[in-house]
Amino acid sequence: MGSHPFVICDVFTDRPLQGNQLAVFTHASAIDDGLLHALAREMHFSETVFVYPGDAAADFRIRIFTPNVELPFAGHPVLGTGFVLAAGTTAGAIRLRCDAGVIPIRLDREGEALRFGWMTQVTPRIEPMPQPDALLRALGVQKAALPVDVYDNGVRHAFVGLETEAEVARLQPDLAALARLLPSTGISCFAGAARRWKTRMFGPGLGVPEDPATGSAAGPLAVHLARYERIAFDSEIEISQGVEISRPSTLFARVSGTPDRIERVEVGGSAVIVARGEFSL
Repeated sequence: MGSHPFVICDVFTDRPLQGNQLAVFTHASAIDDGLLHALAREMHFSETVFVYPGDAAADFRIRIFTPNVELPFAGHPVLGTGFVLAAGTTAGAIRLRCDAGVIPIRLDREGEALRFGWMTQVTPRIEPMPQPDALLRALGVQKAALPVDVYDNGVRHAFVGLETEAEVARLQPDLAALARLLPSTGISCFAGAARRWKTRMFGPGLGVPEDPATGSAAGPLAVHLARYERIAFDSEIEISQGVEISRPSTLFARVSGTPDRIERVEVGGSAVIVARGEFSL
Protein backbone atom coordinates (compact mmCIF):
# COMPACT_ATOMS: atom_id res chain seq x y z
CA MET A 1 0.00 0.00 0.00
CA GLY A 2 1.37 3.43 -0.99
CA SER A 3 0.67 6.98 0.12
CA HIS A 4 -0.12 9.41 -2.69
CA PRO A 5 -0.28 13.08 -1.61
CA PHE A 6 -2.40 15.61 -3.44
CA VAL A 7 -3.18 19.33 -3.25
CA ILE A 8 -6.49 20.98 -4.12
CA CYS A 9 -6.49 24.52 -5.42
CA ASP A 10 -9.07 26.87 -6.88
CA VAL A 11 -7.86 28.43 -10.13
CA PHE A 12 -8.72 31.70 -11.85
CA THR A 13 -9.80 33.23 -8.57
CA ASP A 14 -8.16 34.79 -5.54
CA ARG A 15 -10.94 33.59 -3.22
CA PRO A 16 -11.25 30.07 -1.82
CA LEU A 17 -14.24 28.01 -2.97
CA GLN A 18 -14.62 29.93 -6.22
CA GLY A 19 -12.94 29.46 -9.59
CA ASN A 20 -12.18 26.07 -11.10
CA GLN A 21 -11.23 23.23 -8.77
CA LEU A 22 -8.04 21.29 -9.46
CA ALA A 23 -6.42 18.27 -7.80
CA VAL A 24 -2.65 17.96 -8.19
CA PHE A 25 -0.88 14.71 -7.32
CA THR A 26 2.63 16.03 -6.73
CA HIS A 27 4.57 12.72 -6.77
CA ALA A 28 2.93 10.72 -9.53
CA SER A 29 5.96 8.54 -10.30
CA ALA A 30 4.88 6.39 -7.36
CA ILE A 31 1.38 5.88 -8.80
CA ASP A 32 0.65 2.98 -11.13
CA ASP A 33 -0.54 4.21 -14.53
CA GLY A 34 -3.63 2.07 -14.21
CA LEU A 35 -4.78 4.16 -11.24
CA LEU A 36 -4.57 7.59 -12.90
CA HIS A 37 -7.97 7.63 -14.52
CA ALA A 38 -9.63 6.06 -11.50
CA LEU A 39 -8.14 8.77 -9.27
CA ALA A 40 -9.38 11.48 -11.66
CA ARG A 41 -12.88 10.01 -11.54
CA GLU A 42 -12.64 9.80 -7.75
CA MET A 43 -11.74 13.52 -7.50
CA HIS A 44 -14.44 14.32 -10.09
CA PHE A 45 -13.17 17.82 -10.87
CA SER A 46 -12.98 19.18 -14.41
CA GLU A 47 -9.33 18.08 -14.39
CA THR A 48 -6.79 16.31 -12.21
CA VAL A 49 -3.04 16.64 -12.73
CA PHE A 50 -0.25 14.12 -12.09
CA VAL A 51 3.27 15.55 -11.72
CA TYR A 52 6.53 13.83 -12.77
CA PRO A 53 10.19 14.88 -12.87
CA GLY A 54 11.13 17.27 -15.67
CA ASP A 55 13.93 17.36 -18.22
CA ALA A 56 16.40 19.85 -19.67
CA ALA A 57 13.60 21.98 -21.14
CA ALA A 58 11.00 21.76 -18.36
CA ASP A 59 11.03 21.82 -14.57
CA PHE A 60 8.28 19.18 -14.37
CA ARG A 61 6.23 16.96 -16.66
CA ILE A 62 2.48 16.71 -16.11
CA ARG A 63 -0.39 14.55 -17.29
CA ILE A 64 -3.93 15.96 -17.29
CA PHE A 65 -7.14 13.93 -16.92
CA THR A 66 -10.81 14.84 -17.00
CA PRO A 67 -13.21 12.26 -15.53
CA ASN A 68 -13.51 10.84 -19.08
CA VAL A 69 -10.27 11.40 -21.03
CA GLU A 70 -6.61 12.36 -20.85
CA LEU A 71 -5.87 15.77 -22.41
CA PRO A 72 -2.65 16.95 -24.10
CA PHE A 73 -3.19 20.43 -22.60
CA ALA A 74 -5.66 22.36 -20.46
CA GLY A 75 -5.34 25.87 -19.10
CA HIS A 76 -6.47 25.87 -15.48
CA PRO A 77 -4.54 22.63 -14.71
CA VAL A 78 -1.30 24.14 -16.04
CA LEU A 79 -1.68 27.45 -14.21
CA GLY A 80 -2.90 25.82 -10.98
CA THR A 81 -0.09 23.27 -11.01
CA GLY A 82 2.38 26.11 -11.44
CA PHE A 83 1.01 27.74 -8.29
CA VAL A 84 1.11 24.46 -6.35
CA LEU A 85 4.69 23.60 -7.32
CA ALA A 86 6.01 27.14 -6.79
CA ALA A 87 4.38 27.52 -3.36
CA GLY A 88 6.98 27.66 -0.63
CA THR A 89 9.72 28.66 -3.09
CA THR A 90 10.96 32.01 -4.39
CA ALA A 91 10.62 31.00 -8.04
CA GLY A 92 9.51 33.73 -10.43
CA ALA A 93 8.89 31.31 -13.27
CA ILE A 94 8.24 27.64 -13.89
CA ARG A 95 8.13 25.48 -17.03
CA LEU A 96 5.69 22.58 -17.31
CA ARG A 97 5.82 19.96 -20.04
CA CYS A 98 2.51 18.48 -21.17
CA ASP A 99 1.79 16.47 -24.30
CA ALA A 100 1.15 19.69 -26.27
CA GLY A 101 4.59 21.08 -25.44
CA VAL A 102 6.44 23.07 -22.79
CA ILE A 103 4.32 25.84 -21.21
CA PRO A 104 6.27 28.61 -19.44
CA ILE A 105 4.55 30.42 -16.56
CA ARG A 106 5.63 33.79 -15.13
CA LEU A 107 4.71 34.24 -11.48
CA ASP A 108 4.03 37.55 -9.74
CA ARG A 109 4.61 37.70 -5.99
CA GLU A 110 3.78 40.04 -3.15
CA GLY A 111 6.50 39.25 -0.66
CA GLU A 112 6.56 35.46 -0.51
CA ALA A 113 2.90 35.10 -1.54
CA LEU A 114 2.01 34.13 -5.11
CA ARG A 115 -0.54 36.57 -6.52
CA PHE A 116 -0.80 36.05 -10.27
CA GLY A 117 0.56 34.00 -13.14
CA TRP A 118 0.81 34.35 -16.92
CA MET A 119 1.23 31.25 -19.09
CA THR A 120 2.33 31.37 -22.72
CA GLN A 121 0.16 28.94 -24.64
CA VAL A 122 0.79 27.01 -27.82
CA THR A 123 -0.38 28.98 -30.88
CA PRO A 124 -3.69 27.38 -31.86
CA ARG A 125 -4.50 25.82 -35.19
CA ILE A 126 -7.64 27.35 -36.68
CA GLU A 127 -10.30 25.96 -38.98
CA PRO A 128 -13.85 27.03 -39.81
CA MET A 129 -16.57 24.78 -38.49
CA PRO A 130 -18.42 23.27 -41.44
CA GLN A 131 -22.21 23.62 -41.32
CA PRO A 132 -22.56 24.97 -37.78
CA ASP A 133 -26.38 24.95 -37.87
CA ALA A 134 -26.64 21.69 -35.92
CA LEU A 135 -24.41 23.13 -33.21
CA LEU A 136 -26.53 26.27 -32.97
CA ARG A 137 -29.67 24.13 -32.66
CA ALA A 138 -28.11 22.08 -29.87
CA LEU A 139 -27.25 25.31 -28.07
CA GLY A 140 -30.78 26.62 -28.59
CA VAL A 141 -29.75 29.78 -30.47
CA GLN A 142 -30.88 31.13 -33.83
CA LYS A 143 -27.62 32.56 -35.11
CA ALA A 144 -24.05 33.40 -34.18
CA ALA A 145 -22.71 36.95 -34.09
CA LEU A 146 -19.42 35.89 -35.70
CA PRO A 147 -18.27 32.97 -37.86
CA VAL A 148 -17.99 29.74 -35.86
CA ASP A 149 -14.37 28.59 -35.89
CA VAL A 150 -12.59 25.72 -34.15
CA TYR A 151 -9.26 26.34 -32.40
CA ASP A 152 -6.84 23.61 -31.31
CA ASN A 153 -4.00 24.36 -28.87
CA GLY A 154 -3.88 20.82 -27.53
CA VAL A 155 -7.59 20.76 -26.80
CA ARG A 156 -10.25 21.73 -29.35
CA HIS A 157 -12.82 24.47 -28.79
CA ALA A 158 -15.56 25.75 -31.10
CA PHE A 159 -16.35 29.43 -30.53
CA VAL A 160 -19.92 30.69 -30.80
CA GLY A 161 -20.39 34.44 -30.40
CA LEU A 162 -23.73 35.79 -29.23
CA GLU A 163 -25.04 39.36 -29.29
CA THR A 164 -25.43 39.94 -25.55
CA GLU A 165 -24.15 38.62 -22.25
CA ALA A 166 -27.76 37.95 -21.25
CA GLU A 167 -28.06 35.48 -24.13
CA VAL A 168 -24.97 33.67 -22.87
CA ALA A 169 -26.40 33.54 -19.34
CA ARG A 170 -29.73 32.11 -20.57
CA LEU A 171 -28.22 29.21 -22.51
CA GLN A 172 -29.70 25.79 -21.70
CA PRO A 173 -28.01 23.56 -24.27
CA ASP A 174 -28.90 20.00 -25.16
CA LEU A 175 -25.80 18.40 -23.67
CA ALA A 176 -26.48 14.98 -25.17
CA ALA A 177 -26.72 16.53 -28.63
CA LEU A 178 -23.49 18.47 -28.08
CA ALA A 179 -21.69 15.28 -27.03
CA ARG A 180 -22.89 13.53 -30.20
CA LEU A 181 -21.94 16.43 -32.47
CA LEU A 182 -18.56 17.25 -30.94
CA PRO A 183 -17.44 14.34 -28.76
CA SER A 184 -13.86 15.62 -28.35
CA THR A 185 -14.44 19.38 -28.56
CA GLY A 186 -15.48 22.03 -26.05
CA ILE A 187 -18.05 24.62 -27.07
CA SER A 188 -17.23 28.13 -25.84
CA CYS A 189 -20.07 30.64 -26.04
CA PHE A 190 -19.22 34.31 -25.52
CA ALA A 191 -20.41 37.90 -25.67
CA GLY A 192 -19.09 41.26 -24.57
CA ALA A 193 -17.30 44.34 -25.80
CA ALA A 194 -13.98 46.14 -25.49
CA ARG A 195 -12.03 44.75 -22.54
CA ARG A 196 -14.76 42.70 -20.80
CA TRP A 197 -16.22 39.42 -22.05
CA LYS A 198 -18.48 36.73 -20.63
CA THR A 199 -18.12 33.06 -21.55
CA ARG A 200 -19.61 29.67 -20.83
CA MET A 201 -17.91 26.45 -21.95
CA PHE A 202 -19.76 23.18 -22.42
CA GLY A 203 -17.74 19.97 -22.88
CA PRO A 204 -20.02 16.99 -22.27
CA GLY A 205 -18.02 14.77 -24.62
CA LEU A 206 -14.92 15.52 -22.56
CA GLY A 207 -16.68 14.65 -19.31
CA VAL A 208 -17.23 18.30 -18.33
CA PRO A 209 -20.90 19.34 -18.78
CA GLU A 210 -20.05 22.97 -17.97
CA ASP A 211 -16.61 24.23 -16.98
CA PRO A 212 -16.19 26.95 -14.34
CA ALA A 213 -13.08 28.45 -16.00
CA THR A 214 -11.45 27.33 -19.23
CA GLY A 215 -7.91 28.60 -19.63
CA SER A 216 -7.36 26.62 -22.83
CA ALA A 217 -10.26 28.54 -24.41
CA ALA A 218 -9.28 31.98 -23.05
CA GLY A 219 -6.24 32.38 -25.30
CA PRO A 220 -8.06 31.29 -28.46
CA LEU A 221 -10.95 33.60 -27.55
CA ALA A 222 -8.53 36.55 -27.63
CA VAL A 223 -7.25 35.30 -31.00
CA HIS A 224 -10.81 34.94 -32.32
CA LEU A 225 -11.79 38.44 -31.20
CA ALA A 226 -8.65 39.98 -32.66
CA ARG A 227 -9.01 38.16 -35.98
CA TYR A 228 -12.56 39.53 -36.37
CA GLU A 229 -11.58 43.03 -35.19
CA ARG A 230 -13.59 42.99 -31.97
CA ILE A 231 -10.40 43.83 -30.03
CA ALA A 232 -6.98 45.12 -31.01
CA PHE A 233 -3.96 42.86 -31.06
CA ASP A 234 -1.81 43.32 -27.93
CA SER A 235 -4.81 44.43 -25.86
CA GLU A 236 -5.70 42.58 -22.66
CA ILE A 237 -9.19 41.21 -22.08
CA GLU A 238 -10.89 40.17 -18.85
CA ILE A 239 -13.16 37.12 -19.06
CA SER A 240 -15.93 36.24 -16.60
CA GLN A 241 -17.01 32.60 -16.43
CA GLY A 242 -18.65 30.13 -14.04
CA VAL A 243 -21.32 32.35 -12.48
CA GLU A 244 -24.17 30.12 -13.64
CA ILE A 245 -22.73 27.12 -11.80
CA SER A 246 -21.83 29.08 -8.64
CA ARG A 247 -18.07 29.05 -9.33
CA PRO A 248 -17.34 32.64 -10.45
CA SER A 249 -13.98 32.91 -12.19
CA THR A 250 -11.89 35.65 -13.77
CA LEU A 251 -9.40 35.02 -16.56
CA PHE A 252 -7.18 37.40 -18.50
CA ALA A 253 -5.86 36.93 -22.04
CA ARG A 254 -3.92 38.77 -24.72
CA VAL A 255 -2.57 37.96 -28.16
CA SER A 256 0.22 39.52 -30.22
CA GLY A 257 0.64 39.37 -33.97
CA THR A 258 -1.59 39.85 -37.00
CA PRO A 259 -4.59 37.95 -38.40
CA ASP A 260 -2.20 36.08 -40.69
CA ARG A 261 0.53 35.45 -38.12
CA ILE A 262 -0.23 34.88 -34.45
CA GLU A 263 3.00 35.44 -32.52
CA ARG A 264 2.17 35.02 -28.84
CA VAL A 265 -0.86 33.91 -26.82
CA GLU A 266 -0.93 34.50 -23.06
CA VAL A 267 -3.50 33.67 -20.39
CA GLY A 268 -3.31 34.84 -16.80
CA GLY A 269 -5.05 34.54 -13.47
CA SER A 270 -4.74 33.81 -9.79
CA ALA A 271 -5.07 30.61 -7.77
CA VAL A 272 -5.41 29.67 -4.11
CA ILE A 273 -4.52 26.41 -2.37
CA VAL A 274 -7.44 25.22 -0.26
CA ALA A 275 -6.68 21.65 0.87
CA ARG A 276 -4.06 18.90 1.12
CA GLY A 277 -4.51 15.19 1.57
CA GLU A 278 -3.39 11.74 0.51
CA PHE A 279 -4.71 8.50 -0.89
CA SER A 280 -3.55 5.25 0.68
CA LEU A 281 -3.81 2.61 -2.03
